[in-house]
Amino acid sequence: MAADVTDPETPPTEQDAARLSDDPADSTTVYELVGGTDAFVELVDRFYDAVETDEVLRPLYPEDLEPGKHHLAMFFVQYWGGPRVYEAERGHPMLRRRHAPFEVTHGGALRWAHHMAAAIRSMAFASAAEFALLDYVARFTPSMINTFDDPPTL
Repeated sequence: MAADVTDPETPPTEQDAARLSDDPADSTTVYELVGGTDAFVELVDRFYDAVETDEVLRPLYPEDLEPGKHHLAMFFVQYWGGPRVYEAERGHPMLRRRHAPFEVTHGGALRWAHHMAAAIRSMAFASAAEFALLDYVARFTPSMINTFDDPPTL
């Protein structure tokens, strides 16, 4: 049975997240529903098209965007039920650790989420897949913030 994504104490496993149904007889994954690897490559291309013209995010990325595009596409492929290429090439995702060297502010995270959500919506995926992907972006984005725009005041 898929984990309750509303309960932060029981985060979904990759297998839970990839499946669209709690019904054991329905093993359809998001990966299958969106059309496989090519769909995630296209999604990431659309996302990076927006990043390339974003004056806040673009300076945070290296000059050559191709390796990052490949890593993100393969991460999505693996996370959503496809082949485990990301793990074979890079090991465990360790997303917070991999992003620790970069100053991820609240504002930057929101821009990232905005561009990713726009890319997801532009793909015209089936509604169940779009919902799952947008839900992931909403849950994932805050966890990457490691630098605060404005220090809290008392």
